[in-house]
Amino acid sequence: MDSKKEEVADNKTHHILCIPTPAQSHIKAMLKLAKLLHSRGFHITFVNTAYNHKRFLKSLGPDSLHGLPDFRFETIPDGLPPSDADATQDLVPLIEAIMGKMLAPFCDLVKRLNDMTRTGNDSPPPVTRIVSDGFMPFTITAGRELKIPVVFFYTIPACSFMGFKQLDTIIDWIPGMKDMHVRDMPSFCWTGSTADHFMLNFCIEATEKAHQASAIIILTFKALEQDVLDAIASMFPKVFAIGPLQLLLNRIPEHPLKLKYSLWKEESECLQWLNTKPKGSVLYVNFGSIAVMSPEQLMEFGYGIANSKHPFLWIIRPDLGWLGLSSFTSTGD
Repeated sequence: MDSKKEEVADNKTHHILCIPTPAQSHIKAMLKLAKLLHSRGFHITFVNTAYNHKRFLKSLGPDSLHGLPDFRFETIPDGLPPSDADATQDLVPLIEAIMGKMLAPFCDLVKRLNDMTRTGNDSPPPVTRIVSDGFMPFTITAGRELKIPVVFFYTIPACSFMGFKQLDTIIDWIPGMKDMHVRDMPSFCWTGSTADHFMLNFCIEATEKAHQASAIIILTFKALEQDVLDAIASMFPKVFAIGPLQLLLNRIPEHPLKLKYSLWKEESECLQWLNTKPKGSVLYVNFGSIAVMSPEQLMEFGYGIANSKHPFLWIIRPDLGWLGLSSFTSTGD
């Protein structure tokens, strides 16, 4: 048996529970990481909120989350009022739920999974590691109570992590980020004299809790953010840059779980247009499922990428602030 087969065989005794922040891009990245871990032999349990679990079933079909014997899906309640909306939940109530309502059901789920190991030979092994989105900081408390190590996975760039890490200090120098000004920080984290700014406190907690994790994983790579990664590595004993995830997935055999990643029904009309363009020639622009911009910001950004003279594919949510900017909708390439 070669070393890789031995590693996979050994990993089969380990059970990793993966829990993303309940938003589209975070779920997608965590699911890709879970597939990579599963390809190395680990048993995987992937945890969504009940709200997003229903959205997956609506988007991908009623049988889409049946999973595999060693790659299963579970849910926990998010503590928010029931809703059938097919949209990202309001950010502030969602964060309040993350900070105050998800710990108990999450602990109950882990205990139930570990109780299953006593019921028969077909049961999964006990949970031996929690891989948590870094913006689900309650998992540190859960891991401590359950005596299970927690690894934080940040889907933000290393520079964003470092920026959040420094928010509670006077910013005159951020390691690895030269000539950084307050205006360069994410706008929802700006603060004046309000010490208890909600988003500020949440971002600080989400990065400070990383010191209690057994390791942190950041969705980036050294060629892109070498200086910042070096600075972060000086602060934490175990830091892993892993990305781009899709390129890593492309290097392994096709994963047996055919599940796609979108909470919304996919629109494939763009593929015909993309197929007319040379490989590697199209700019892909996407502000994710949470960010909101003013019409003026969108217009300025739009003309900026149009003036680059490169064909581009821009994903625009209905709530992004685009409505009314009809002058841009017929631009073509």
